Amino acid sequence: MFKLIIGNRAYSSWSMRGWLAAKQSGEEFEEYVVPMFDADWEKRRQGDEFAPSLGKVPILWDGDCVVWDSLAIIEFLADRVGHALYWPEDVTARAVARSMSAEMHSGFANLRRELPMNVRKSFPPKDLTDEVRDEIDRIMQLWAQARARFGGTGDFLFGEWCAADMMYAPVVTRFITYGVAVPNFAGVYMKAVLSHPHVAEWIDKAQDEPWVIEQYEAAA
Repeated sequence: MFKLIIGNRAYSSWSMRGWLAAKQSGEEFEEYVVPMFDADWEKRRQGDEFAPSLGKVPILWDGDCVVWDSLAIIEFLADRVGHALYWPEDVTARAVARSMSAEMHSGFANLRRELPMNVRKSFPPKDLTDEVRDEIDRIMQLWAQARARFGGTGDFLFGEWCAADMMYAPVVTRFITYGVAVPNFAGVYMKAVLSHPHVAEWIDKAQDEPWVIEQYEAAA
């Protein structure tokens, strides 16, 4: 049984991605929720279990093997239990799914900063900066292309639930939290993501967490 260390479900988008990947594997795993940014955070993240990741979450331990970073966790688990659980079978679709996932992994810094994740909140729509609006438009473009080319009759970006959906699931929650207006096709996709049992479980568990990070509790 492997072990997954995650941060607060309410706020940690990268933890959500790693946890969704672990759930997708179908294997049992131990999970440890480590509250971020509390009085003991700096001391805690210097422990041996955090050392390889420089104190960041999520971290997956499989015996003596440690994997950090959500995208690396996805690939590690795909190698372990089968790539079909994480990536489309078609080689072109798989390449696009990986490209979209990598772009989510490395980009959209303005969206992350100005619309931080909080799955327990719902704020009135707000004026968005041009930089954030451009990034949202890019996400809409990526979603539209994936759905049109590869979605078929399925509910998700590439038809079946895959790693690309896991990577964009925290974006879906951000759009809900901040009341971001999206085209109809995106609204349908977002509803499907929120209805996925793994996503629903994550959000449900977040409601019962006792920890609060004040900086994420008010609309920016």
